[in-house]
Amino acid sequence: MLARIAMILCVWSAGLGIAQAQESESDSMIFAPSRYLLLDRGLQFRITKSINSMYNFDFPTAERDFAVLALQYPNHPLPEFLVALGYWWRIEVDVSNKKYDETFVKYLDRAIAKAEVMYEADETNKEAAFFLAAGYGFQSRLYSERKSWTKAAWAGRNALKYMDLSRGEEEFNPELLLGDALFNYFSEWIPENYPLLKPVMALFPKGNKELGLQQLEQVANNAFYTRVEAQYFLFRLYASEEKEPFKALQISEYLHGKFPNNPYFHRSYARHLYTVGRWTESVVQSKEILDRIDSKMPGYESNSGRYAAFYLAQFNDRVGNRAEAKKYYLKTLSFGEESESQESGYYLHALLQLGKIATEEKNKPLAKEYFKKVKKYAKRKHPAHQEAREFIKKNKL
Repeated sequence: MLARIAMILCVWSAGLGIAQAQESESDSMIFAPSRYLLLDRGLQFRITKSINSMYNFDFPTAERDFAVLALQYPNHPLPEFLVALGYWWRIEVDVSNKKYDETFVKYLDRAIAKAEVMYEADETNKEAAFFLAAGYGFQSRLYSERKSWTKAAWAGRNALKYMDLSRGEEEFNPELLLGDALFNYFSEWIPENYPLLKPVMALFPKGNKELGLQQLEQVANNAFYTRVEAQYFLFRLYASEEKEPFKALQISEYLHGKFPNNPYFHRSYARHLYTVGRWTESVVQSKEILDRIDSKMPGYESNSGRYAAFYLAQFNDRVGNRAEAKKYYLKTLSFGEESESQESGYYLHALLQLGKIATEEKNKPLAKEYFKKVKKYAKRKHPAHQEAREFIKKNKL
């Protein structure tokens, strides 16, 4: 819950990302001069391949290009910010893994320091305010994930402060709109889902979820720097909050097609195929995820494996292939324990199914062990905990 509040505090930054360009041939031939490097169309065209490499988890290629950019613009925050963004996506694959935190914060600090120099020299510099909002906001996003609430709130307040200062430049509007979109959505979503927080949210401007979604769609279609991040938020919201699984699938399918080696987009695509009942396609993607984990492809790890193994287990369970289902439920447990995700729904459901399979196989001691783990890791009000209690009682385990 506190993570949601932190997102409101740093809502602009939670959306800032660098997206691939959608240049037409005519656009690539004409570059209008700009006061700001961020809005330089020539630069956007030149760095498109590098940014695509970053989103596709080819970090060595991206970072070599960003290093060249740093040599060309040694006093500008953009190169350090791009490197930081690459580390954020390494974190995003498994937010429980803290091994990239220090490096991520280091590059953000460098970007912030350079932006502060620019801002101190000219307080009307919208680009400087833009990067200060982005840097502090991403720090707030990380600190909220780490439950460092004081740091998250401080960085979030700075992000909002500089977000306001960066307004007023018409060319920045598509990028800044992402923050407005997220704010509109979550400032209405929070009091709807957490009534006790209504007094807190009354201190913020009134939101509008429908408008927020419309704004996210606008950013996803029109922005350069925030397009992919808008698409990321859209498919998550459509999948979990808006109950629009086919819209979520459409976006995740596009992102996986555009960035086929991005493990987050890959597992999201497999998940949305599974959700809408396109089982055989989900099986294909899930097997590919497991193969990539085995081959140690960058970013493919236990968290993605837990998703993929569960979808394969469910498919085999449904078609009556009990041996394969059991194998993949056990893989789900193994990946869940490796990523310390024992409280996740997939892990708990895998335990339930293995307990039922053990019961059918007349192995009551093993069944008891599985259901005991469900009760250990699930809260009492969790559906898995309730199902385990009822099954134990019904089957006299």
